[in-house]
Amino acid sequence: MYPFRNVLFPTDFSPHARAALKYAAAFARQGDGRLIILSVQEGSVPTNLLSLPERALEEEGKEWLKALRRNIQSLLADPLLQGLETDTIIVEGDPATEIARAARDLHAGLITVATHGRKGLARVLFGSTAEEIIAEAPCPVLSVRPPQHDFVEHKGSHTEIHLNRILLATDFRPVTEAAARLAIEMARRTGAELHAIYVIGDIVDQLAELLPDSGTQTLRDLRAFAQERMRRFARDAGTPVTPHIAEGRPYEEIVRLAMENDFDLIVAGTSVRPSLFGGAPALGQEIERIVRNAPCPVLCVPSGLVMTPAPAHISDPVPQT
Repeated sequence: MYPFRNVLFPTDFSPHARAALKYAAAFARQGDGRLIILSVQEGSVPTNLLSLPERALEEEGKEWLKALRRNIQSLLADPLLQGLETDTIIVEGDPATEIARAARDLHAGLITVATHGRKGLARVLFGSTAEEIIAEAPCPVLSVRPPQHDFVEHKGSHTEIHLNRILLATDFRPVTEAAARLAIEMARRTGAELHAIYVIGDIVDQLAELLPDSGTQTLRDLRAFAQERMRRFARDAGTPVTPHIAEGRPYEEIVRLAMENDFDLIVAGTSVRPSLFGGAPALGQEIERIVRNAPCPVLCVPSGLVMTPAPAHISDPVPQT
């Protein structure tokens, strides 16, 4: 699973989208694999677009094809891609759906996307394309939201990955199992420090205030559970783990810890749920908020990802509240 080999780089050729290019190139180079450039268009594109003679694009209504070809040629000439095996694929359709389909068909090990930290009603109702990609993807998605802490350095024609600290966000449910495995593997192979955070949600504190007897006992049980699960996780990980247990809003505590400790990468498990307004699945709100507010890139790992067997106890059930 790691290093990643086939890396999918969806792009609309905007400067914002290109922020994820160096990550895509770096991981593809590290895995001795290939970089797949994917462009999803609203209209049909000739399969031989890059080899068409210039006069074939002079007809009225084909200006967008000419601009698309220029964008592709400019991207392929980027020094980041020098010496790297690349493929270019152009399809028609809905971006999130086509990107997920391409990832499955091409056996992508990683998708890299740049996302905006947009807030407000429009963002809540309709989300962003990047978050739709994360929700539908069959493989890990690296979300980059510049400006952020950066762990890839570009030198000449090479990109180098410098992962020093990785933060795994987990609640020990099955949805985070694949993320835990991947975070462990990345830490082992890169020599990065691995930290794990479990956040006891603020709703438990509210319950303790409303129902002092039963609520307080529930809070005690969860604290004991978190401490024991962290102890066993660190024991079974096979690599050193620094545990963190916090109480409050999960995304706020995860983002705060990442900011205060200069983490390079947050790894989090994702699952999909039906959208309230129909259409494509949506991420859980906490993952969405982590992606929008994180001070570093976030690696979102789908719960259904097939990997090697997890260490014992990684997916022990969470006590019911």
